[in-house]
Amino acid sequence: MDAIDAKIVRALQRDGRLTNLELAEEVGLSPSPCLRRVKNLEAAGIIQGYSALVDQKACGFPITCLVRIRLANHAQDTVRAFEQKIAETDAVLDCYLMTGGADYELRVVARSLDDYEQLVRQTIQTLPGIASIETSFAYGVVKKSRILPVIAEKGA
Repeated sequence: MDAIDAKIVRALQRDGRLTNLELAEEVGLSPSPCLRRVKNLEAAGIIQGYSALVDQKACGFPITCLVRIRLANHAQDTVRAFEQKIAETDAVLDCYLMTGGADYELRVVARSLDDYEQLVRQTIQTLPGIASIETSFAYGVVKKSRILPVIAEKGA
C-alpha cells in the first residue's frame, strides 16, 4: 500500500459515502485512477465492505457488557460448539480469543439488565464446557473508533 492508497483508505474510513469525484479530489487524483485504486483495494481485501454506523442507544440497546468466559476444557467439540453459538447470537457484537485468565472476551449489547440475564441463562450457560462467566458493564465511553491508523508501507 503506497501513500495514495493509505490516503484513500483513511478517507473512506472517515466517510464511506464519498463519491469517487469527492474522494479523488481529497487524495489528489483524477477520478479514473482513483476508482481503479479503490477497486484494487477492494479486490485485495483491504477494503472489505461499506456499512452505516448506528447509534446503539437510539436503537434500544443502552447497555454494553464486556463478558469474559473461561472454558472448562478445550476439546475441539467444546470450542466449536461455543464459537458457533456465539457467532449465531446477534447481541454478541465482538468475540475475541484471549490469552491470560479468560479464553474469550465478548462485547454484548442489551436492552436492559433483564435482557442480559436472559441471554446468559438461555444461551451462554446452556453451552457445555463453560467454567466461568465474568461480566463488566460499561457506564460510559471515552473513545470508540472503527478507523484503523493506516499508513503507507515503507518504500511503496
